[in-house]
Amino acid sequence: MNIFRLPDLGEGLQEAELVEWRVAAGEDVKVDQPLVAVETAKAVVEIPSPRAGRVERLFASAGDVIRIGAPLIGFEGAGEDAGSVVGAVQQSAAVVRDQPISVGHVGGAVRATPAVRALARKLNVDLAMVTPSGADGLITTQDIERVASILSETEAAEPLRGVRRAMAHNMAQAQAEVAAATIVDDADINAWSPGSDTTVRLIRALAQACKVEPALNAWFEPHAFARRVMKKIDLGVAVDLSEEGLFVPVLRDVGNRDAQDLRKGLDRMRQDAAARRIPPEELRGATITLSNFGMIAGRYAAPIVLPPTVAILGAGRIRDEVVAVDGAPAVHRILPLSLTFDHRVVTGGEAGRFLGAVIADLTLAS
Repeated sequence: MNIFRLPDLGEGLQEAELVEWRVAAGEDVKVDQPLVAVETAKAVVEIPSPRAGRVERLFASAGDVIRIGAPLIGFEGAGEDAGSVVGAVQQSAAVVRDQPISVGHVGGAVRATPAVRALARKLNVDLAMVTPSGADGLITTQDIERVASILSETEAAEPLRGVRRAMAHNMAQAQAEVAAATIVDDADINAWSPGSDTTVRLIRALAQACKVEPALNAWFEPHAFARRVMKKIDLGVAVDLSEEGLFVPVLRDVGNRDAQDLRKGLDRMRQDAAARRIPPEELRGATITLSNFGMIAGRYAAPIVLPPTVAILGAGRIRDEVVAVDGAPAVHRILPLSLTFDHRVVTGGEAGRFLGAVIADLTLAS
């Protein structure tokens, strides 16, 4: 049997969830014919056939989470085909069925006696969820019974799939790696004309700030302990789709695009995200991120920096506020801003100058 393995579908991704087979065992397929749809970090991707032939075996079912390099489909004939795998991939035949992400307790491993661990297994309680009450952080029988009682009153656990699964992985990585620090300030946007496009203005201000302080438009390589300051600004834009979860497609070269072109790109991005047809390459390679969470609610936040980027700008809900103008009170429109940066790479001064440049551009009338 000639085996085609799950190819590498993105930067650093280790798995994908099988959504739907496009072929069946015994079917004849052509080169580049879609074989299967899989969901990886925020996109549904169709994988084409690397060869023509008859399908002998499908190695997974819809809903399975498959490791990169694991057998995906078998064609009739001798030999083995690595397919379109890019780079060196360690191959594994394991198919993972919604395995939870292990999250350890802060400050060390979970501490519990064998009897308590056995009770946790019996009552289906994840020890990582339990707050210990025993001496030196030891989990007791009473702790397990308390959590089991709480869980018995809730609905069954829902495995994280697709977008939410990718978000869990990404946030856990960010929390483990990034030395995050956040500064906040306000921009007085009272000079804007009615109907101004807030997101486009934010993008323009961010691009201007990258010119003033380029250190925040960068990638950090922790293994080499090196940073790469980028010349082009490829902006990751956080897009919330309610039940679907969070998408962060990339708007390319925003520093060299006019307002009309940026708006067209944003509209197309949201449409593609809603239809789940974002090309995988448009979810990779962001050099800095923007989250306009104020479109929903909230004033300030501490947005999460996703490696290898080193900064994310968040914009809160615009509000009317009384400010002093020439010594007299006046009501102006205020846009709250939050800038989170990776303090391993970015200094407080660099972050402050960046945020100051954002505010300076936003205060302009046009």
